[in-house]
Amino acid sequence: MPAKKLDSEKCKFSLPMGDKELSIEINGLAEQANGSAIVRYGDTMVLTTAVMAKKEKPDMGFFPLMVDYEEKYYAAGKIKGPRFIKRETRPSDEAICNARQIDRAIRPLFDDRLKNEVQTIATVLSWDAENEPDIISLFGISTALTVSNIPWQGPAASIRVGYLDGKFILNPTYEQRDKSDVDVVFAGIERDGEILANMIEGGFNEAQESLVLDAFRFAKPYIKQLIDFQNRIAAACGKEKMALPPAAANDAFAAELRQLIQGDLKTALYQKQKAARAEEMDAVKAKMEEYVATTYPDDAAKLKFAKGFFEKEIDRILHETILETGIRPDGRKTDELRPLSATVGIIPRTHGSGLFQRGETKSLSTVTLGAPGDQQLLDGMEISGKKRFLHHYNFPPYSCGEVRFLRAPARREIGHGMLVEKALLPLIPSVEDFPYTIRVTSEIVSSNGSTSMAALSASSLALEDAGVPVKSHASGISMGLISKDKNTYKILTDIQGPEDHHGDMDFKVAGTRKGINAVQMDVKIDGITEKMMGEVLQQGKEARRQLLDVLEAGIAAPRPELSPYAPRIIIIHINPEKIREVIGPGGKVINEIIAQTGVQIDIEEDGTVFITAEKPEGGIKAREWIENITREVKVGEVFQGIVKRIMNFGAFVEILPGQEGMIHISKLANHRVGKVEDVVHIGDMVKVKVVEIDEQGRINLSLKDVPQS
Repeated sequence: MPAKKLDSEKCKFSLPMGDKELSIEINGLAEQANGSAIVRYGDTMVLTTAVMAKKEKPDMGFFPLMVDYEEKYYAAGKIKGPRFIKRETRPSDEAICNARQIDRAIRPLFDDRLKNEVQTIATVLSWDAENEPDIISLFGISTALTVSNIPWQGPAASIRVGYLDGKFILNPTYEQRDKSDVDVVFAGIERDGEILANMIEGGFNEAQESLVLDAFRFAKPYIKQLIDFQNRIAAACGKEKMALPPAAANDAFAAELRQLIQGDLKTALYQKQKAARAEEMDAVKAKMEEYVATTYPDDAAKLKFAKGFFEKEIDRILHETILETGIRPDGRKTDELRPLSATVGIIPRTHGSGLFQRGETKSLSTVTLGAPGDQQLLDGMEISGKKRFLHHYNFPPYSCGEVRFLRAPARREIGHGMLVEKALLPLIPSVEDFPYTIRVTSEIVSSNGSTSMAALSASSLALEDAGVPVKSHASGISMGLISKDKNTYKILTDIQGPEDHHGDMDFKVAGTRKGINAVQMDVKIDGITEKMMGEVLQQGKEARRQLLDVLEAGIAAPRPELSPYAPRIIIIHINPEKIREVIGPGGKVINEIIAQTGVQIDIEEDGTVFITAEKPEGGIKAREWIENITREVKVGEVFQGIVKRIMNFGAFVEILPGQEGMIHISKLANHRVGKVEDVVHIGDMVKVKVVEIDEQGRINLSLKDVPQS
């Protein structure tokens, strides 16, 4: 459908997208940025900017791109929660994952000749609680880059796909996403009239590979529509792109270096062990640099060229060798997994543990079971509530033989943790069946590629070792790509270091024997075709089957009993009107129960009480205490109680914790009693009978009517 230009002077445009309108204004606010756009979808609005530094940073060794996604509480009409910190601080995990999603889509589209720092920022200005800002953020950043003078090879666009009642849904609302078995984002570009996928991030519920492909087919026409829309906007409002320096013409020098190192470099690259490979490649690089420094002592440009050439030569050798022979650096075939092993129960006092190894990659995962009250409280711009299943991924420096400061988790660690969590979540039992808060922690103790998928396998082992009644094992694999063009390529199963760094794709596929639970893809080339995607999914399915065989050999099913070190949860149901009696004034009663029994108590509004006890006897005592507090006393029952108070007209006796009844002076004995103290005193243990419960719920007792034993 053609775009409708609303105001040519201010560069405002709109485009029907599904049942809503996507509108965009170019350079309406952030006019000093190289490019900016304000995007609106429903009442969700995002300001997106792209800025390029004026000076180059030529020696960084990587493209200096920063992508930020800023959640603003004002966008949702909220003031940040903690009492003493009211401004936004560190980004939420969701914001970090949204930034990574945008980064992975736009990063491959920059020319490696560009050495100026580039920063893109998406700032959420308004959120309508219906439309997700992440999709329009990528669209806005792509548009800002496209209309700017920053050189890049976009535009790119993304859409979210849901699946309800047998039909795909374009950009589903939050409510629709909650009911959908599919929640996947596809980003793509157009090349030679074909839409290529260059980023995928999605969660499924044991979906068949064909459903993932069908979702991409559904997405493609909408991605093209958004790309065409951006091109029309750029034609109307775009700036002239900054010219890039011509590629260094050093063919003769490149041939000289190739003749010097290619034999040694290929030998080094094809060392099977990571440490030996790194050592030999460093030696080849040192040999090359020494040659250049000796042969051309006064030519710094040649040494700089040589360093870049070394990396490109690794790319060339890896691509040519795999495409021609199908043999990979460690000698495997393209569809071959590295050696696998799976072990459980290796840590004595954790509630569950699993160690998974694939080649030199190892993940050690543990499970900790906690009370319902241990759930993570969520108070973000978009999300408020509780989270009872958590996966945390850690990548310590020793895992790859490095030395660096230990800091808070980086974006990569947050992203990998969330991916594994997404893959496991469909298998986690409901709170009704298993009321524990579940935390899984994965420590990558050795790294040589695909650590996130190793963490998934180890986490699956640990959950079953802990006795969590998961539906089945889950595992995943990272699939790679070595390509010359879209018709000449090899798909690689289980990529490791060189294939990840110098290959063209990292496509993670995670799930069970029944189907796929999560996918994540990023590329270093323009993108992949639908045909490539189908082959990746099928090859990944066979790898997943082999992985699951190994996991099931490690532990076939969840243990029937929890670890003796795990807490036990007792669930009881009380009358909701009795909740205040269990809590007591100012929490006095519940705090006394906790102090006396050592348990943790969580009470829901419907009267469900969770008693989490480290020691069984503490849980039993707390349950009896609460049951006595909330017990409905009946006329005719006899209790052994303690005299708590004495008045002129009678005595008050505690017959159950927190429940008192009154013995009127006339009910103390079969004869006339002059003073209450003539029969009972404070602290006496007396046997009493319930003779009446009046309309106000007051309990009347009798001492004289107690049956004589």
